[in-house]
Amino acid sequence: MSQQHAAGPFDVTVSPQGQPEVRDDVTTGRMAIDKRYHGALEGSGVGEMLSAMTTTEGSAGYVAIERVSGTLQGRTGSFVVQHSGTMARGQQALAISVVPDSGTGELAGIAGTMRIRIEERQHFYEFDYELPDL
Repeated sequence: MSQQHAAGPFDVTVSPQGQPEVRDDVTTGRMAIDKRYHGALEGSGVGEMLSAMTTTEGSAGYVAIERVSGTLQGRTGSFVVQHSGTMARGQQALAISVVPDSGTGELAGIAGTMRIRIEERQHFYEFDYELPDL
């Protein structure tokens, strides 16, 4: 296995699922995620996100599970990533990791972490991963 790097843009649509709930000044909700990855990873991502927003501007949290399907630098299959993000008064912390043993097809055995960057409303991914040799 060798360390690999993939990067590129992606498009994302987040759709509320049901009505958000407000309790004790915290709004919680559930959203559907629909992504289209481009570049070294060509494919789609679908998943669900749970979020919590506080009344303090810039403070919130979310978790999500996303199934990514497509072709990663010439290898076809799917894998699942787990998101965990927080914002504390605008300071962001985000961890996105491949769920162990979730890879299928030519992506079986994949492991890695992903970063997301947003520039002028455009989303980009940076994916550091390892795959067994074919």
